[in-house]
Amino acid sequence: MKLNTMHPNEGATTVRKRVGRGTSSGLGKTSGKGHKGQNARSGGGVRPGFEGGQLPLFRRLPKRGFSNARFKVEYATINLSDLNRFEDGAVVTPELLKEMGLVKNQLDGIKVLGNGTLEKKLTVKAHSFSAGAKEKIESLGGKIEVM
Repeated sequence: MKLNTMHPNEGATTVRKRVGRGTSSGLGKTSGKGHKGQNARSGGGVRPGFEGGQLPLFRRLPKRGFSNARFKVEYATINLSDLNRFEDGAVVTPELLKEMGLVKNQLDGIKVLGNGTLEKKLTVKAHSFSAGAKEKIESLGGKIEVM
């Protein structure tokens, strides 16, 4: 066991840092901010990426090409094992999943993944399905409906 690998137990609470209290804590007097200067002031400090007036890295690097990241489709995912909550023959819709708390927010749609086992015959309506999920739902006699 090494000191750098030690950490508190899961769920352990630690004592809150109380700055400006005495000298023995190491966070008294100037409260760990040093003497004067921009970072010692209330609301002080510089924005992220500021390099003291030097041309910042993000402006020095060349910008080329096109990024499709702004238009990527992000699905909220749900596993087959989560669908066992529903009764046999039920119709599972995105609204129902959100109502039951299985999906927090719908993002660009809901994708059903094939993790776990499904034990019930269901009609599942979602925006996308993985190949494994399709196979497992249909093998039990259920239906899938792509929205």
